[in-house]
Amino acid sequence: MPEIYEIRIRKEALKFAASHMTVFKDGTKEALHGHHYQPSVYLSVRDVSFEKTILFSDVKVAMKKIAKLWDEKVLVATQNPHFKCLKQSKTSIEFELCKKRYLLPTDEVVLMQVDNVTCENLARAYFEFLCMELDQELNLLKDKNVSSIKVLIEESPGQGAAYIYSKK
Repeated sequence: MPEIYEIRIRKEALKFAASHMTVFKDGTKEALHGHHYQPSVYLSVRDVSFEKTILFSDVKVAMKKIAKLWDEKVLVATQNPHFKCLKQSKTSIEFELCKKRYLLPTDEVVLMQVDNVTCENLARAYFEFLCMELDQELNLLKDKNVSSIKVLIEESPGQGAAYIYSKK
């Protein structure tokens, strides 16, 4: 039976606080509200020998970049059918979501290429950004030693969703 080791990285310093509005199928939405999101990254590896060691610090640096980008921002799903960008400049963005109008400073908004801001979609977006950031040093997607990558995003303790990329 092949051995699998799981590396987990989850630290308070890697949390981010962000606001969002989840949209429902009927065209209604939650009120704008926020969470203190806690990300965790799990790497399943076959070999933990000296030659194959994955440095926690490399992964934490990438996670910190994501936290910095998303911390204290309003996360907006631009692929949602109820989203409409009305006007965008260097200083502000005006948009409509579920027939409500918003005007926010551009530097306080993250426009996400997702159809809804949910933990599931945040986990997938986090995974994609993490792999992009680590592509130069680790290239997790091509590393034959890495059998799966899981990103868990909790919006409150015990409540969240994970995205799992498996090479099986």
